[in-house]
Amino acid sequence: QVQLVESGGGLVQAGGSLRLSCAASGRTFTDYILGWFRQAPGKEREFVSAITWSGLSTFYADSVKGRFAISRDNAKNMIYLQMNSLKPEDTAVYYCAASPPRPGLRRNLKSSYDYSYWGQGTQVTVSS
Repeated sequence: QVQLVESGGGLVQAGGSLRLSCAASGRTFTDYILGWFRQAPGKEREFVSAITWSGLSTFYADSVKGRFAISRDNAKNMIYLQMNSLKPEDTAVYYCAASPPRPGLRRNLKSSYDYSYWGQGTQVTVSS
């Protein structure tokens, strides 16, 4: 049974930093794409960032480019999101997600529909 467990959320002032972690378990995640999404109150879940299994390719939403950095440690089955220069509009529940390999199929890594497994989320609150 696949489990994704996020940690590292909390309350931080604008301009501060947080590092989110996600522990993945239950299977081997070779060739999985791992990502982060977020959902603010009253808004739809939105893509934040994703990383390929090799770590060589990373993807970011325009709203976080230059401020957030995604990374993964395959030996530990961990994924991380370093968030710097946080803004009040970054306030949301952040979710870790895993997308299995789909050979031959068109992918849309910025769509939540591409991901099969989700964590329970961790709250990030940025005060002004």
